[in-house]
Amino acid sequence: MAALAKKDSKDVKLYNYSWSGKDKSGKVVKGEARAGGEHIVLATLRRQGIQVSSVKRVRQRSGSKVTDKDITIFTRQLAVMMKAGVPLLQAFDIVGKGHSNPSVGKLLLDIKTEVETGSSLSMAFRKYPMHFDALFCNLVAAGEQAGILDSLLERLATYKEKILAIKSKIKSALFYPVSIIVVALVITAVIMIFVIPTFRDLFKGFGADLPVPTQVVMAISDYFVANWYLIFGGIIGAVWFTMYTYKRSTRMQNGVDRLMLRIPVFGDVVKKASIARWCRTLSTMFAAGVPLVESLDSVAGAAGNYVYYEATKKIQSEVSTGTGLTVAMQNTNVFPSMVLQMTAIGEESGALDSMLSKVADFFEAEVDEAVDALSSLMEPLIMVVLGGLIGGLVVAMYLPIFKMGSAV
Repeated sequence: MAALAKKDSKDVKLYNYSWSGKDKSGKVVKGEARAGGEHIVLATLRRQGIQVSSVKRVRQRSGSKVTDKDITIFTRQLAVMMKAGVPLLQAFDIVGKGHSNPSVGKLLLDIKTEVETGSSLSMAFRKYPMHFDALFCNLVAAGEQAGILDSLLERLATYKEKILAIKSKIKSALFYPVSIIVVALVITAVIMIFVIPTFRDLFKGFGADLPVPTQVVMAISDYFVANWYLIFGGIIGAVWFTMYTYKRSTRMQNGVDRLMLRIPVFGDVVKKASIARWCRTLSTMFAAGVPLVESLDSVAGAAGNYVYYEATKKIQSEVSTGTGLTVAMQNTNVFPSMVLQMTAIGEESGALDSMLSKVADFFEAEVDEAVDALSSLMEPLIMVVLGGLIGGLVVAMYLPIFKMGSAV
């Protein structure tokens, strides 16, 4: 179907319409369109020689946010349908209508409209940078130019699935200890604010000096009761400030990401995950025929750590002046010798994409093992910390009672 929205009307609010009518041969046809008004749909269909019988605005439910997982699933579905020979526009219809998230359906219908107006698929994706990054768009563009869009989409889908899996591993490694720490803080705050003041009233009638641990805990409790809003406000404010400045300040990103790499045990997992993503991205771009210097632009942002972003920019600068990739990587001092050796072999044999893919597979497996080991290590460690914290508070508050019992 031809254009239903003009390119010069980007600021006009678009709506979804379903229409039915008859084409020039008298055959009943139906379809959906996205346009700024019913009159635009009617005018466009009439120009195509369609005798319109009805046009109805479709009210869409508001959907949830479009996630990386949604884009990954869409990429795999589109790759499968392109491999099966389904026309591109029809593939967008099938995926968009069949998705459970209305926001994804709206996004795909918008992209379909862009393609119908004459834009290439890569250009249509580039208009939605929040959902399709430079790497995604560059690979699609390479597939369109080489006439192997179906193969590139399949490679891109595999890449996104691998990256999504490794992100999920990192999140799962973080979720358990963070959730336990939050619960511990809440329980401690409840004890300090509500439970310990009750014991204070009880101890007033003892007429004896309280043990030092009890006095310390009660002093902390007094501070909590008097300043609880400052404490909680400070914690929430600090978390918000860190997240806000991290997204907007390169200095903050650099500092936090360097700190993450130095954290015992967990820093090793982050490093391996960053290297795996770095190698997987460069392998995918290089296999698609994208020039090395241009590929490094996408690789820099895909590593997920600012230390590797800076290292990649340095590599790109050196490679563009004629330095070999392995030498440039070695000069950054952020890649282990195994990665450098495999890269050198790939450069010499002309199979760089294959070697980098093997390195990515190795480090992804290392991340899986490290996350499992980290989970096993964190469980007893968290139990010890929680037991020490809560047990220490309980013992401190019961010491005066034990002391009184022994005196009797």
